[in-house]
Amino acid sequence: MNIAGVAGAALIAAVFATLLRRTNSEYAMVLRIAAGVLIVLEILQAVVPALQQISALLQAAGVNGEYGGILLRTIGVTFLTQFAADACKDAGEGALASKVELAGRVSILVLALPLFAKVASIAAALIAK
Repeated sequence: MNIAGVAGAALIAAVFATLLRRTNSEYAMVLRIAAGVLIVLEILQAVVPALQQISALLQAAGVNGEYGGILLRTIGVTFLTQFAADACKDAGEGALASKVELAGRVSILVLALPLFAKVASIAAALIAK
């Protein structure tokens, strides 16, 4: 990932969005969201090898593939939720951003239910001994 490129693109987009906000606030919002999407795509290109490495480490450690999948999906939900909430906040929709964050938390909870079930079964087995 080229952090200098990402930072430069963000600064340029911020300057243009500030200039556009004076005359066409709708276009400024579209510009901010488009810049955010491009930055997230750049980040995803850098994250894919790291996620592959994490997956390989989990397999080498003998962790069930299901649990590694849960971890990776949870990370994805976290990033997507943060991006959507920030876009809503940029658009001046703080209440909508809060709802997106709540939806992300609930999604993570639902994704983690198999882990909770496994921990509960291990705890029950230990108590039974």
